[in-house]
Amino acid sequence: MKTIYFNESLSEMGPCVATIGMFDGVHRGHRFVISCLQQEAEQQGLPSCVITFDRHPKAVVGASFVPQALSTLDEKLVLLSQTDIDLCVVLPFTSDMAQLTAHDFMQQVLKQRLGVRTLLTGYDNHFGHRIAGHKESFEDYQRYGQKLGIEVKGLPAEGEINSSLIRQMLREGRIDEANKALGHPYTVSGTVVSGEHIGTHLGFPTANLQPDDPNKLIPADGVYAVKARLEDSLEQKHAIANIGQRPTFNGKQTTLETHILRHDGKLYGQYMTVSFIHRLRDEQRFDSPEALAAQLRQDAETAENLLNQEIDKV
Repeated sequence: MKTIYFNESLSEMGPCVATIGMFDGVHRGHRFVISCLQQEAEQQGLPSCVITFDRHPKAVVGASFVPQALSTLDEKLVLLSQTDIDLCVVLPFTSDMAQLTAHDFMQQVLKQRLGVRTLLTGYDNHFGHRIAGHKESFEDYQRYGQKLGIEVKGLPAEGEINSSLIRQMLREGRIDEANKALGHPYTVSGTVVSGEHIGTHLGFPTANLQPDDPNKLIPADGVYAVKARLEDSLEQKHAIANIGQRPTFNGKQTTLETHILRHDGKLYGQYMTVSFIHRLRDEQRFDSPEALAAQLRQDAETAENLLNQEIDKV
């Protein structure tokens, strides 16, 4: 996949078959859209192109609600690169772009700059600045396309999978369901920062992860079986992660702390990616640090067994 960042110096592209959207999480619904895109592009003998945005449009237009992200831009591009599309164009969603009507967006961006010959879009997908509250319909896009030389085709329904549903699953700790809907494990990446060293005193040193994106969705509080990958390695190590406020120690701030099984060495300052595989239990308060340590030993054993089963399935 070739990634192209849209800017003023971008030269006009050749003809392509394209679809456009946020593609947050690149879940199974998105992959269905991409498979339709690839089939259409192959039939026309043209490159397939996914057009996406560098940030959620609602964050720019001042909407009262901006969805939490299932994937950062970098994560999204990695996931898209695994689908065998030919091109991915990243649009910087600015206030100027937000002011473009659907017609002008199709003319100035899709037609003139990106050379889109065929646009695949869902019947309920919408883009472009609304004029006097009017929301363009699929038929409007088709009509604009006929004038501009862009064939607009509707995509079949994607089924029940969507980003909002996956966000709900993650907020409720339904990680197995979320991963199934995504088609891949949910991940959070960031830098390991110094913590309060509580885990070290319990015999379970943890890496306190500071996510890259403050808008990245963190799953529900609880203890999870996870896989951890450090920036200098391709190996995914078995681990347990705790999301919560450490009630046994009267914690006040929510943290994401990961204990890598059988790992020696300092992790501070390293970049780490945590892949959530199974949720083990709720976070809870224990009567003593010793009771917590005993539960952590049990959690580690349970996580190891579950993660080994994942290997056996491959």
